[in-house]
Amino acid sequence: MSDGAAEVIERLRAALERPGDESSDFDLNPDTVLPPDRRLRPAGVLVPVSLAFGTPRLILTKRSSALKHHPGQIAFPGGKVDEGDADPTAAALREAREEIGLPPGLAEIIGHLPEHETVTGFRVTPVVAVLRSAFAPVPEPGEVDEVFSVPLSHVIDPRNFRVESRIWRGRRRYYFTVPYGPYYIWGATARILRGLAARMET
Repeated sequence: MSDGAAEVIERLRAALERPGDESSDFDLNPDTVLPPDRRLRPAGVLVPVSLAFGTPRLILTKRSSALKHHPGQIAFPGGKVDEGDADPTAAALREAREEIGLPPGLAEIIGHLPEHETVTGFRVTPVVAVLRSAFAPVPEPGEVDEVFSVPLSHVIDPRNFRVESRIWRGRRRYYFTVPYGPYYIWGATARILRGLAARMET
């Protein structure tokens, strides 16, 4: 591992140790009124930083366009906590094996970001991990159209984020985006990355 990669990993560790508030898909929409008795389903997503490219890169997926929920969107590998999962971290690792073919034991967990609430009713735990070796991604048929990577430096630089909006359920909803090349990264994925960028900036 290069000195530059080692420095980034140490910065990541330090950033994850800093206290911080939870985030949500509603952060940029303060007039949204959420039911206080809402029940959120636990989920875990893996934020995998690969060191096998020479410079640290974040691995992401493009969801299948045939899916009912969030078709074609850019996402972290991950999903809801199943009965057999010990916790959200276990769920994130299991889903990463299923969705991108991540070999067991390759991901070195270095910490967690604060939980994130999604518009679809999930309480997501982002699990940050380092991959020190390369692997050949295998997209899960019917779930994942593509597995790709972006430079970690791109998504931890607050200057690369924008706030955009669209009409959702009859109201204008604002959200973060952090586009990279042909990939339009937005919604919960971009919001979680924006939180990481803020911590890295401190």
